Amino acid sequence: MRLSEKRQGRRLEMTSGGAGFSLQPGLQPRSGAGTPVAGSSLLHQASSPEPLPPLAPSDDTLEKIQSDIGSDCRRCRLCEQRSKIVFGVGNPEARLVFVGEGPGADEDTQGIPFVGRAGQLLTQMIDNTAAKEGIPIRRTDVYICNVVKCRPPENRTPQPDEMEICGEFLFRQLMTIRPKAICALGSTAAKALLATKDGVTRLRGRWHKWRDIPLIVTYHPSYLLRPYNQDAKREAWEDLKKLLHFVYD
Repeated sequence: MRLSEKRQGRRLEMTSGGAGFSLQPGLQPRSGAGTPVAGSSLLHQASSPEPLPPLAPSDDTLEKIQSDIGSDCRRCRLCEQRSKIVFGVGNPEARLVFVGEGPGADEDTQGIPFVGRAGQLLTQMIDNTAAKEGIPIRRTDVYICNVVKCRPPENRTPQPDEMEICGEFLFRQLMTIRPKAICALGSTAAKALLATKDGVTRLRGRWHKWRDIPLIVTYHPSYLLRPYNQDAKREAWEDLKKLLHFVYD
C-alpha cells in the first residue's frame, strides 16, 4: 500500500510494509507535522508537536540542520527513551557518505554514530581497505549518519513514521553535502533511500541512484560481526573496494 499526500503541488510518498519513507525526488514535509495520518495507528502525537522546517533551504548547512532538529527533538516517539540525539559525524565536504539504520546503545550514550563494536568494524573496513588499495583516506574523511537520529528501544527497526520524520533531516544532510557517492549500510537504510522492499542480498553488487547521486548497498557492520557470516564479510569488502575506487580514483 502506498500513501501519498500533496502539498503545494509536490508529492511526499511513504511506503508501508517496512519499506519506510521515500527520499526520492519529490519528498516534501508533511503539513501539520505531529498530527496522525488518517487510518494510521503508528503515528505518535506529542503533546506539543514540533513543526518540520522547510525542506532543503537554498542556504542550508549541516549546522542549520542540526539547529532545526534542536537539542530535545520530540517529533516522534523515539524521543521517549533516548539519551542523546545522534546527528552525524565526519567531513562536511565529504565525497562519500555512509548511511546506517539508527543509533545503538553506545551511540545513544556518546551522541556519535558508529562508535560501538559495529562502528569499530566500520572504521577498520574504511581505514584498512583504503590503505591496502593505496587510497589516502581514513574514516575522518567521510561522513557518517543514520536514517533516524534517536535510538529505537531495544534496537528495534525504526517504524515508517519515525523514518519519515527523521528522513527529512537526512534528505537535507545529503543535499547539503552532495557527495560523489552514498553507501547504504543494511536493509533499513537501503529501503529508506531507494524506496524498495528488496533486501541487501538482492541490492548489493550493483549501482543504484539516490536522486542523481550513485549509491551502493552493502551489509551493516553489525551483521558482519556474527561469526557465521564469512561470505558476507568478503562481499562487504569487495563492495567497499569498488566504492572507494569509484569515489577517489
